[in-house]
Amino acid sequence: MATCPECDIEIEIDETDLEEMEVGDPWVCEGCASNLRLAALDPLEFDVDDEDEDEDEDEEKEGVEDAESDDPDSDDDDEDDGDDWDE
Repeated sequence: MATCPECDIEIEIDETDLEEMEVGDPWVCEGCASNLRLAALDPLEFDVDDEDEDEDEDEEKEGVEDAESDDPDSDDDDEDDGDDWDE
């Protein structure tokens, strides 16, 4: 019997399913829906799937880069036609 590293719920796996599993196989926790990877068969152990976290971090970084490229001080949008200086 193994426990989820995120929520500590007991993970139950049928013996037939366990025979087909290999280290590194994905698993979804029924308690918290965390994406896990089988870390060891004996004793049965799961780790959090770091690949999903890495993808989330990459998407967050891309969002920051996109926001920085939209420069609000850009002169392209602010054309000065001289109407403000008619005095």
